[in-house]
Amino acid sequence: MAEIRLEGVWKVFGRVVAVRDVTLTIEDGEFLVLLGPSGCGKTTTLRCIAGLERVDAGRIFIGDRDVTDLPPGKRGIGMVFQSYAVFPHMTVFDNIAFGLKMKRVPRAEIRRRVQNVAELLHIEELLGRYPAQLSGGQRQRVAVARAIVLEPEVLLMDEPLSNLDALIRLQVRAELKRLHRQIGSTTVYVTHDQVEALSLGDRIAVMKDGEIVQVDDPTTVYEEPANVFVGGFIGNPPMNFLPGELLAPRKDGFLVLKVAGRELPLPERLTPKLQGYVGKPVLIGIRAEHIQVLTQPEEGALPATVLVVEPLGSHKLLTVETGGETLKVLADPDLEVEPNASIWLHLEPSKLRFMDRETERAIPL
Repeated sequence: MAEIRLEGVWKVFGRVVAVRDVTLTIEDGEFLVLLGPSGCGKTTTLRCIAGLERVDAGRIFIGDRDVTDLPPGKRGIGMVFQSYAVFPHMTVFDNIAFGLKMKRVPRAEIRRRVQNVAELLHIEELLGRYPAQLSGGQRQRVAVARAIVLEPEVLLMDEPLSNLDALIRLQVRAELKRLHRQIGSTTVYVTHDQVEALSLGDRIAVMKDGEIVQVDDPTTVYEEPANVFVGGFIGNPPMNFLPGELLAPRKDGFLVLKVAGRELPLPERLTPKLQGYVGKPVLIGIRAEHIQVLTQPEEGALPATVLVVEPLGSHKLLTVETGGETLKVLADPDLEVEPNASIWLHLEPSKLRFMDRETERAIPL
């Protein structure tokens, strides 16, 4: 069993708290992504799991073993770094086999395992080449192969695709997802790229300032962010936020949301959950794809002015202004609209997310 548990882990560099009281359980065989901006503590957390950084407080367990004070070589892990870190003077075969040779694995077993992992990653025809003869994507596959050939219980990856161009990154990302299904190692993957996180992770742990602010499956993190930071970090474009106010229920029992100078009735099911926020300022979060663009005024729609039009093939990305606020909106590619045009925005009521404006935390619905 390769469950990973972090219990109250701290890591401090001088006056900088890199990891702050992180408690997290990663299930056996799970693919967990540590996601966040530069400096949030995600790589330091990974290095603590690997044993490359000694924790200042807390404990780390892999399976039933307390590995907090064990060196990396005794933790049963494989690691893939941001830099390929392949040996330039060795062939691909020797690069992959290096760890097995250090463990004095018999030659026949080395050949069998290297061949198997090379076939798994589609690099079997490259085994006789040197790294200088490989593309960036091929070198990254070699680095992954070198880690998994050791058959580790835990596979740790630190931004392994960040040095690749967009097309190769897309290809290798798909390979990693397929690979994880086949080998089943518990995997912790660090990235700042939220597209990678959404596409790869069974769960995503979003970090900020050394703390984990939300851990959940990709759909929940995307649709129901725990706070304004998560909503603004996840998604391309990120979630829109508008200041609003909740007004007392009407005679028909519907709460009213006042936003951008308009009053919008909300579904009746929200009344008991938002009743405590009546008369208080809130933030309204909504994704770009949940805003419908109208070319004619409609009751409840927000008037807006188009600022920028970006044709992106399958859709147009509009930057618009409404009520003094700037929003990103996805529109049909056939929509004929130009900068400075007047449009109207229909916000899908069921897709609205409400945040406490003071704490910036989500209001549970």
